Amino acid sequence: MVAAEVEQKKTILNLYNSGITPDIIALQMDITQNEVKQVIENEISEEKRKKINAQRMSDAPLLSKLYLDAVVNLDSAIKNAQIRMWKALKAKSEINDISMEETQNVLGNYAESKVNLVILNIDLVESTKLSMTLPVDKLATIIRAFTQEMSLMIEVYGGYVLKYVGDAILAFFIASSSDNSSSLLYLPCINAINCACSMIKVIQQGINPILDQYDYPELNVRIGIDVGENAVVQYGWDTHMHKNGKVILKKPHLDILGYTISIAAKMTVLAKPGQIIIGQLVYNILEDKQKSAFRLLSISSDIWDYVSNYTGKTYSLYGSL
Repeated sequence: MVAAEVEQKKTILNLYNSGITPDIIALQMDITQNEVKQVIENEISEEKRKKINAQRMSDAPLLSKLYLDAVVNLDSAIKNAQIRMWKALKAKSEINDISMEETQNVLGNYAESKVNLVILNIDLVESTKLSMTLPVDKLATIIRAFTQEMSLMIEVYGGYVLKYVGDAILAFFIASSSDNSSSLLYLPCINAINCACSMIKVIQQGINPILDQYDYPELNVRIGIDVGENAVVQYGWDTHMHKNGKVILKKPHLDILGYTISIAAKMTVLAKPGQIIIGQLVYNILEDKQKSAFRLLSISSDIWDYVSNYTGKTYSLYGSL
């Protein structure tokens, strides 16, 4: 076997072991899928493939305990993330437009009133380091791709992106306008947690293997989730102008205020890379098996001193194992 064939074979196996599917490998190396599959079938036994898959699952223990939603095709989401990430880095393809119109329409139903929401906050770990080590165009490409993939996961699980704040995404899942019953809060809470689990897996198995091939640093995230009552308020207007300068559409710009949205953002910074932190109210709603995927965090009062409105004691936080 000539040196070029040996190098090609090595590259194919490295990509495959990184979790990249044969069709993506073929696309990236400009060869046929049959050529890729032949190399894999000849060199990797069924036992080794099972070992690789088992290792992948061990990287996300929380997911194996909590992932309940059979409607979401996570394998497909990972594959599509790989395709889009690869195209964004190599072909400089445009990132799909992310519209906030639906979010504003939904909030319009609760304008100037209060509503129970599950708040999810996700941000990149050490994004400052990325900004210092990568050229601006490459940094922008990675951040846009990250934002798109996470926004798609939020949408799939029935959530809405509220806003983008630098390297962070703030999202919400509608619970109820007035009822605090655990039965009504359970579904949006578990959807938010499952969404967070899937986000981490898409990053680990979809985005990072592609970044690795281009010698870019891997992405790590931390996520905070809490539930509670929030006020939907109007901040001015979104004005859409015609090219001749005339106003063609004027709609109220709505945002969310409340203890919950503040808590979710602040608890996120306490999470380790790849970890999900949930508030006491979310934890209380979970079933026993789901609770076992989290542990109570011991945090100094100098760092965390928020008091629960229900107990009058420090609001407890729980981190994924």
